[in-house]
Amino acid sequence: MLNTKHERFHYQTAEELKAALDSLGLKLPFSEDLSVLGTPLALGGTVLKNRLGIQPMEGCDGTRVGAPDELTFRRYQRFSEGGAAVLWMEAMAVCPEGRANPRQLYLSEENLDAFTRLNAMIAEHAEGGVPYRIAQLTHSGRYSKPNGVPEPKTAVQIPFLFAEHQDAYTPVSDDYLKQLEERYIEAARRAQRAGFDAVDIKACHRYLISELLGAFERPGIYGGSFENRTRLLLNIIDGVHAATDLDVTVRLGIYDSLPYPYGFGVSKEDFHTPDLSEPVRLFRLLREHGVRFADLSCGNPYFNPHVGRPYDQGVYLPPTHPLEDAARMLNLIREVQASCPELPVMATGFTWFREFGANIAAGCIREGWFQAAGFGRQAFAYPDFANDILHGGMKRQKCCISCSNCTVMMRDGGVTGCPVHDSEIYAPLYRKGRAGKSPMVGHEVKESLF
Repeated sequence: MLNTKHERFHYQTAEELKAALDSLGLKLPFSEDLSVLGTPLALGGTVLKNRLGIQPMEGCDGTRVGAPDELTFRRYQRFSEGGAAVLWMEAMAVCPEGRANPRQLYLSEENLDAFTRLNAMIAEHAEGGVPYRIAQLTHSGRYSKPNGVPEPKTAVQIPFLFAEHQDAYTPVSDDYLKQLEERYIEAARRAQRAGFDAVDIKACHRYLISELLGAFERPGIYGGSFENRTRLLLNIIDGVHAATDLDVTVRLGIYDSLPYPYGFGVSKEDFHTPDLSEPVRLFRLLREHGVRFADLSCGNPYFNPHVGRPYDQGVYLPPTHPLEDAARMLNLIREVQASCPELPVMATGFTWFREFGANIAAGCIREGWFQAAGFGRQAFAYPDFANDILHGGMKRQKCCISCSNCTVMMRDGGVTGCPVHDSEIYAPLYRKGRAGKSPMVGHEVKESLF
């Protein structure tokens, strides 16, 4: 448990990190030999060149109509040159009202040419082979802000999330959700035409499909029973398979850490305790429905960001040690992967470890915890992390410091990136966004729940 003041846990040596894990009674594999991260991974007929991936990190830098813009092209050029085998590209809305901000990417017919050019640029600049490019299809649901102000499309009413706006948060109808299935399928068709290798039906972090997974109190065909709550996700997966030749992937939230009857993957008695019975059941169903690759995550970045993005400095003090958050998430991912080894998993949660994230990832993969390791915030700060891992190891001076300022920039309504390590571009944008703002920025955290 953290003290009431901010403490920073920047371990200078592997021995210090291992000692800290031991002192907290936590077990995480650690390997000095990183070579497993450079080995290939087969996904059906596709072979990934290594076990490293870039997680879907929104830049909020598209055009007003949702096409990739100048900074979008710059980011993906840097990512493509960085050597990671998987480029799990950021959230792309499937309809205008489902955008999380006015500059979120939108995979529309109007924007198709821009996405085609983006994929061509990635292929042109790819280091050591074209990465596996996944288009993450999303509807932002509760967090939709297509015009910069809340315009929520929720699955259920949740009394402790943005309660002051509760009257505006009327759940969407079953008819709306049924029509949304076709919007996802249309977006997947466009993704194939634009040159993506796969689509992700995003089901994490409490966006619309994710919120449906915890919609125990929703009436109708999309709520209540497990079959109903998973209906939209599975119908979309089946529809995409029928309409395209793309691989289908899912980024799945396996533990929301929200109280029952709203949280998914939580104990009914105590939401601090994970219950993986339903996430495991769904994970196996994903395999049965032909999902090729899964990316597992935890938490809600708007409500309890420490659960899925461990950190030790930011706008509120996490109630737990970052090592506890990181170890819990990786152990939960291990359990879900073990339930169906035939569906390869890319894990997350390595950024906070700084340069030792590669050692943790290698140790876990060697012991079969999962098949690949994805880096999110780290990619903003350190886009060539994969090349360094594959050629000797990560360099501390290039690592993300887990300051959360990339998230602050997003919450301020601006474009986002790393103002620390990519300061020429993003430091001025950070300062502009912070002008006149309170240090407490937009996290709707109710710490009493923790």
